[in-house]
Amino acid sequence: MINIILPVDFGEKTDQLVDGAVKFAKEVNGKICLIHVAPTDIGFAIGDMGYQYFPEVEENEIREELVLLNKINQRVLAQDVECEHILKQGIAKDIILEYSDLKNASYIVMGSHGRSGIYDVFVGSLTKGLTKSSKIPVLVLPIHE
Repeated sequence: MINIILPVDFGEKTDQLVDGAVKFAKEVNGKICLIHVAPTDIGFAIGDMGYQYFPEVEENEIREELVLLNKINQRVLAQDVECEHILKQGIAKDIILEYSDLKNASYIVMGSHGRSGIYDVFVGSLTKGLTKSSKIPVLVLPIHE
């Protein structure tokens, strides 16, 4: 069985991405390895006192994201596809590439909204970064409005 890395961000198009990844996993007899990468600055805020760290904010956010990740995991399992999940904090591209190495993955499945130009200049594109840096194929599924 091959391992398929599926990064999720819980955006409005996550369900579409998961559906596409499940379909692909069934076609290649694959196991989905869900990963969500949370930013490292979740508990930080800036105000009159400068930067402040609120560990309870970070803990609550991580707890909520783990619940969401578990729901996606259960949804995939209900469709007769093996699945596991993990949540890590850090720089998404680096964490996803490390995880794909750790799992000896054959594919990374990502979504693309088709944005380009100015959007990429200011926001960047995780999908684009992964396709440039990955040693394994990155399957890009079109996710449309």
